[in-house]
Amino acid sequence: MILRLVRHGETDWSAERRYTGLTDVGLNAVGRRQAAALSGIAADPYDSVWCSDLGRCVETAGLMGAEATPTPELREFDFGEIEGRRWDDLDEATRHGLLDFDGFVAPGGESVAAFGLRIDRFVYGLVDGHHLLIVHGGVVRHLLRRIGADTDVRPGTWRDVELGQSNS
Repeated sequence: MILRLVRHGETDWSAERRYTGLTDVGLNAVGRRQAAALSGIAADPYDSVWCSDLGRCVETAGLMGAEATPTPELREFDFGEIEGRRWDDLDEATRHGLLDFDGFVAPGGESVAAFGLRIDRFVYGLVDGHHLLIVHGGVVRHLLRRIGADTDVRPGTWRDVELGQSNS
């Protein structure tokens, strides 16, 4: 299975490096330009096209020209009490947990384990083939970690990931 993972375009919160999970922040002018610039990606043939049902992903899909099916299963990690905060606003334990990622539970939010299970359940429910997913940075990070790559993916960019059978 090959996934083309597109991170939604820039928002004011992502530009300010704020943790944005379930808050439905829309794209800013830069993000709308980034999304429109991805239109060539949407023209490729896919077995399915999906996006998170949060507005920034739905808007990115539309500006790309992708006819994506929105789904809550592809929503970003629920950051709970750290939603909207910046790295410098966080205590040392929270920073360490975010860097480590595995085992992290956001205060008043989601655990990385539950988040990963939600994403894996959706992805491994897809038929073998080539799929376009317009999603969030945390979703991209989780799927990159599944193949041994852990990198920051900036808004308005994409990565291809090839996945085999689920090893959950």
